[in-house]
Amino acid sequence: MKQFSLTFFLLFFAFSFFAQTGLLSGKITNAANGTLVSPAKVNIVELQLFKAVDLEGRFSFNNLAPGIYTIKVTAPGFQEKVQSEVLITNARPTELDVELEEKVQTAKDVKVSAAPFQRKVESPNSLKTLSATEIERLPGANRDVSKVIAALPGVAARATFRNDIIIRGGSPGENKFYLDGIEVPNINHFATQGSSGGPVGLLNVNFIREVEFYSGAFPANRANGLSSVLSFKQKDGNKDALITNFALGSSDAALTFDGPLGNKGDFIFSVRRSYLQFLFAALKLPILPTYNDYQFKFNFQLTPKDKLSIIGLGALDQFGLNADVNNGLTDTNQIKYNNFILGNLPMQGQWNYTMGAVWQHSSKSSIQTVVASRNMLNNRAYRYKDRIEEPQNLLQDYTSFEAENKFRFEHTYLKNGWRWNIGVGYEFAKYFNDTYQKLTIFIEPAIIDFQSELNLHKYAAFSQLSRAFWNERIRLSVGVRADGNSYSTQMRNPFKQFSPMFSASYRLTEDWAINTNIARYHQLPAYTILGFRDPAGTLVNAQNGVRYIQADHFVLGTEYLLKWNARVTLEGFYKKYNYYPFSLKDSISLANIGSDFGVVGNEAVSSTSNGRSYGAEFLYQQKLYKGFYAVLAYTWVRSEFQDKNNNYVPTAWDSRNIVSLTGGKRFKNGWEFGMRWLYSGGAPYTPYDIATSSLTANWDVNGIGLLDYTQLNSARESSFHQLNVRVDKKLYLKQFNMNFYLDIQNLYAYKAKLAPILLVETDANNQPVLVPDDPTRYQTKLIENPSGIVQPTIGIIIEFVTKKARLKTARGKVTDKS
Repeated sequence: MKQFSLTFFLLFFAFSFFAQTGLLSGKITNAANGTLVSPAKVNIVELQLFKAVDLEGRFSFNNLAPGIYTIKVTAPGFQEKVQSEVLITNARPTELDVELEEKVQTAKDVKVSAAPFQRKVESPNSLKTLSATEIERLPGANRDVSKVIAALPGVAARATFRNDIIIRGGSPGENKFYLDGIEVPNINHFATQGSSGGPVGLLNVNFIREVEFYSGAFPANRANGLSSVLSFKQKDGNKDALITNFALGSSDAALTFDGPLGNKGDFIFSVRRSYLQFLFAALKLPILPTYNDYQFKFNFQLTPKDKLSIIGLGALDQFGLNADVNNGLTDTNQIKYNNFILGNLPMQGQWNYTMGAVWQHSSKSSIQTVVASRNMLNNRAYRYKDRIEEPQNLLQDYTSFEAENKFRFEHTYLKNGWRWNIGVGYEFAKYFNDTYQKLTIFIEPAIIDFQSELNLHKYAAFSQLSRAFWNERIRLSVGVRADGNSYSTQMRNPFKQFSPMFSASYRLTEDWAINTNIARYHQLPAYTILGFRDPAGTLVNAQNGVRYIQADHFVLGTEYLLKWNARVTLEGFYKKYNYYPFSLKDSISLANIGSDFGVVGNEAVSSTSNGRSYGAEFLYQQKLYKGFYAVLAYTWVRSEFQDKNNNYVPTAWDSRNIVSLTGGKRFKNGWEFGMRWLYSGGAPYTPYDIATSSLTANWDVNGIGLLDYTQLNSARESSFHQLNVRVDKKLYLKQFNMNFYLDIQNLYAYKAKLAPILLVETDANNQPVLVPDDPTRYQTKLIENPSGIVQPTIGIIIEFVTKKARLKTARGKVTDKS
């Protein structure tokens, strides 16, 4: 440790004398048709350094000191655009391509100042954006995109190690993810099938240029979301040099390469391997997760008007058990809890991938986009009684895969302030399920044993028309979408899933606007629900009349822009749910399920559950300004669904009060400090039916306590809060960058009290103990379930040029850098 500290100090001391310079280059294009814009001016705000683009719309700044800059672009006839937090380093020539929107021609020219926050006509509210630097520096996130989202309003933080994204009181299964316009079913490792959560993020932050987070006002061309749509925009590969990036973080090691492919192409590729299993073993945890992933993107500029992008994302996850977890332990309750986990957690293996291509063609006043992709998830889980793998001990054996082949065509027309997006989509989906499970129903042994194969054709059409009026004071957008599929007569008719949407924004002053959105959205239930069959092979839920889930959104808010790269927003929202899947076995809405490992929806349901969530959000967001940045988000939310008696009761996502306070300071010489404080009200949970659970006939088969759904979500966990801090030191050398960081999660070691765990008493041989006067029951006890430890991480990121850089001049000529 002393040697490491000494090396760390010497590196800081020696490298601090290097003061190198970087390169920023790029082009300015018309967002309407992709043509290059000239004349135009590019301003590096912090340096007050101006440059005019050349006749081809290109610009170049040489000899820039490494750091973070704000870029402002102006051009006659176009709206100003501000690009905040552009990173300049020595190892990576920075390429910045900026799209400008044409001004609406009016009789009176009204000044509209550029701001570092997006204002989309289609989504005037409920849209937040995060840059790559904001994602990387967030304390406690450890460069995990899924954890970063929790810093935004409306997103609940949970006292678990999972990345369940809970938006405005909706379940984790109500979120949709897009990567460069290609839908990705899940962005987490160890994904919960039928939902969207998992413990570790799948996306490599080195790829992310920007994240658009919609908690409402979804665009018409984005399908199947009820609570949020997250659109990830990836970086292009470096066009001037081959760059290597190595990152060592809290749970994995990553290696990323990017660079040019000839004169018209570029690429970026990465692989990651976890060492989380070693960390969990050192912490004496009963589970040993291992994950691997890869990610790539290839770009080809086929012609000045045609661009082809090919992307890929894949993961291989394995869930093992730590059989030696109790070695050296003396805490009796901890030993019994570990034995409980080891005896009831299935062994699990999972792999998935998404691959696709996006072709974009620019015409005079329009852009045509063709998207084709394929994604697949394969899931296997099995469990044996007492972990003795003999046929007679088999309790659960589950094998499933989901595969989707997708095609989408979009035509976007932009002229004189009008924006019209129209398109169609088609999917062919294939689902397979082989389930064997022993359980008890009212103490009677039962076996679920079936195979299911399902082929599904899905189709959609959408259109959205937007324009600004009255000197851009009023912005209006109206959209429609219709979805259908071949599953049932109900679902075949797309007009049964007709989704209208309307957005409006009125700008009271240059900096102050009132925004609203009213919309209806539909989401297809999970394949686990659609493919469930009885032993006779009947599609049970097709007979039960299962249909698309419907949610109506009503949002009203205001936004005020401040002069110091900051804004304040206040929004109220109301969501009304209809036709949610309702479990016929447990008599509860599946809106309460999805925050645990395993599978959601592999059972008989009916589309009869109704619910609502409503609340208000406050956000203060300050982009980097004079070295400071800050985000304060507060949400008050209520989430309720009807129980079997049609009474509204809180859902498992009813956190009520959510606070996220993030702030930091960039100092000179590459130092940065950040902190983040989180608070979330206690989540509801359902108590155990101890009398039924203790019956030997039940416990011997199920191995876990049975919940008392007559008391659905009648208890609450304790509130959750924690403080995360992070310190970074960046070193900029000649064609070489290093970033050392110390990240500490839960600095003051707060332990939240989660729902207690029901166990049976065991003897010295770990065998259940019977009730003395009732041999049909085991002795039971509830043990506390605290969550929260201090988690320090020392990380390092190294980036360097592995092939001599080539610098582009303003006119695009290439020269070698000596």
